[in-house]
Amino acid sequence: MDGIGPEQLYIQPLVQRVSKEKIEEVILAIAPSVEGETTTLYVGQLLKPFTKVTRIAFGLPMGGDLEYADEVTLARALEGRQELD
Repeated sequence: MDGIGPEQLYIQPLVQRVSKEKIEEVILAIAPSVEGETTTLYVGQLLKPFTKVTRIAFGLPMGGDLEYADEVTLARALEGRQELD
């Protein structure tokens, strides 16, 4: 997307490193956009055979008002919810 393909992301060196070393988890922190989601899914599929792959949570910022939140942000915030201790 935007003229950037897998070759420009240098994913293969990451996949090779993760496949050879005992890496417990790879945490993806990629922009919450269509392009970012596509990249996250692509990288996740490549790394899953070798390690646990997670991504940072998305949602509402501190001090953010629900009135101005879009549907995708609200959905992501609900997906990332956690039970209170």
